[in-house]
Amino acid sequence: MGTTQLESVPEPKYWHLKTVLSEALDSEFSVGEILPNERDLAARFGVARATLRQALEQLELEGRLQRRRGVGTTVAPPRVGVAVGTRRHVWPGAADDAWQPVDCVQAAPPAAVAAALETGAGETVHTVRRSRTSHGQLVATELLYVPAASVPDLTAIDAPNGPARARAVLRELQRLELEGQDRAVELGSARADDAKDLDRLPGAPVLVVTTRFHAEGRTAALSVATYRADTCRLTFGDSPDVEIHHDPEQRAS
Repeated sequence: MGTTQLESVPEPKYWHLKTVLSEALDSEFSVGEILPNERDLAARFGVARATLRQALEQLELEGRLQRRRGVGTTVAPPRVGVAVGTRRHVWPGAADDAWQPVDCVQAAPPAAVAAALETGAGETVHTVRRSRTSHGQLVATELLYVPAASVPDLTAIDAPNGPARARAVLRELQRLELEGQDRAVELGSARADDAKDLDRLPGAPVLVVTTRFHAEGRTAALSVATYRADTCRLTFGDSPDVEIHHDPEQRAS
């Protein structure tokens, strides 16, 4: 495609440029390809670099581009569908669970989590870290907080640490009769550890899905899952499901 000069348009110039760039991504670039530097792109489209940056940032939010440390701005892979909810209440770690255990430690949870779990001040809980991938791409990380009272038969002999320990906690948790669960979704900013895991910059927008699992009349476990917001679209239907779709034809708003 030749050099394109932008004419006067009713919408903001960066928004029109975003449309032009999006068309160029579809016709000229392949997934993973690195874009030219900002100076060359600004000259090509006849805009100020500040305008170009606004357009690139918007395309990144929509999941069309990815900024990778030490690499530059690349064309993002196609979006894929990721189901967050299920049609029935199940414990984490069930047979059809898409999450993979990464680690498990015993530590005092954040104050808000301790309040939700009604644990004593400074009381440690099992903190299971899990990850979720779709089509080879890491799309979410999760911290699952499980009080010792929810897994009373767990012993250090079962599995001392790591993924094996995480699986042992999940296995013991499923011995409880699940009475129900509730879920909340909110927009947040990636913390340093989440940003590193998700290959995002600290402060990048994320979707935080918090799920409380109820058993024996109390919160038996609490999950805090962090999803990349730049690749997610939430869909709410008649069912209680929450789904996150990655679809280049249906952008996140």
